[in-house]
Amino acid sequence: MRWSVVTAAPKGEPGLRWGDTWFAADLVAALQRQGQVAAVVHRSAIAADRGRDDVVLVLRGLRRVEPRRDARGGRGPTWLLWVISHPELIEAGELAEYDAVFAASQSWGDREFVTPLLQATNPLRFNPQAAAADTGDDVLFVGSTRGSFRPIVKDAISVGANISIYGVGWDAYLEPQQIRAEFLPNIELPAAYASAGVVLNDHWPQMAAAGFLSNRLFDAVATGARVISDPATGLEDVFGAAVRTCEGTDELRALLTGDRDLVVGDRAARLRAADQVARLHSFDARARVLIDRARSLRVAAGSSHD
Repeated sequence: MRWSVVTAAPKGEPGLRWGDTWFAADLVAALQRQGQVAAVVHRSAIAADRGRDDVVLVLRGLRRVEPRRDARGGRGPTWLLWVISHPELIEAGELAEYDAVFAASQSWGDREFVTPLLQATNPLRFNPQAAAADTGDDVLFVGSTRGSFRPIVKDAISVGANISIYGVGWDAYLEPQQIRAEFLPNIELPAAYASAGVVLNDHWPQMAAAGFLSNRLFDAVATGARVISDPATGLEDVFGAAVRTCEGTDELRALLTGDRDLVVGDRAARLRAADQVARLHSFDARARVLIDRARSLRVAAGSSHD
């Protein structure tokens, strides 16, 4: 089948700073590995005619995309929606516009209409062989401020952690020497995670409450990293002991200053967790689910036109 995977990220260099860009690229590569013809479509090009597509998969982030149906009543493409972030932005009636809806949460949405499909990683890139463990940053955080002093970073700094920060906007809260760079190229991310002493993660409050687990969790655990995160609905169900959660400075201080292998798991345990994520939560696994659903929908639609 011919697929267009639609992302809300802009095209070109600005889009390289969006996680959605790399999510879409990894998914397209996984679809192609399974014999599909797939390409990324950026938000500026979605208005174009999609009549040549068999499937249009919209990765719903910050922007709504309204399916374009054939006004002549033809078969047209099958439209799939995968809500991967910001569920609070979903508008009334939006889900009903699609032939099938997936959500990167095990608890959000009406199960009659929404199929859980968690975020994923690409183990061809994110794996323990990306770098030698404990040779890189002591405590690592990769992400922008999102317009606020993100609590897990604020807490880490307040407890005196030797933290390395990559991301835009931090000059509003930190001294220049506390910021490693505004941008860590995605190609360098696997090695940064694999070599870090600890990788920190957090969520938008709405996404944590709704069980939309950060893509950073899948990527970092897949490299065998020690990962500490804020709590999120369903996090322990997916990652078990591979991700340690904490709230507040006292708890974070104890985690960072204690024996880290006792806190987060020794190397052998982390490698087992990395293997599990690679098997269960790869983009290839997600692509198989999407292909099966699209195929069944198109077969059913074909029968209805007979």
